[in-house]
Amino acid sequence: MTTYEQHDLRKGADIAARLLDLGSGVVRLVRTLPKDAAARHISSQIVRSATAGGANYEEARAAESRSDFIHKVSIATKELRETIYWLKLIEHAKLSAVDGAPLLSEAMQLTAILTASLRTARENLQQRGNGPQATGTSAR
Repeated sequence: MTTYEQHDLRKGADIAARLLDLGSGVVRLVRTLPKDAAARHISSQIVRSATAGGANYEEARAAESRSDFIHKVSIATKELRETIYWLKLIEHAKLSAVDGAPLLSEAMQLTAILTASLRTARENLQQRGNGPQATGTSAR
């Protein structure tokens, strides 16, 4: 854990740290892949998706609105799902001697966490949207 991570007390810091660990784990895994055209393509795709998940989550943590948060967490979740696909493909094609199962498990857990966070944020947005202020009417 870096000094920055130790002092990041903002909400979601634990998830952000796990996403950072996932991204760096994928970078390390990619270094073990063959250098042929197929593996280079997979390497490029998985590095992009695994690091984009964390980057989009960081953007969500600084969202300007609940809708902005939902949008950015949704993108982070999609990137994690893509990362899961690439990890499964690496395993299925036996491209690395390194066991990718821990990374796959972590990506699946983080996807579940972000999906639950999205559900909660959407429910909160709907509840807030049904109040008098959201409809433009005043409470009397």
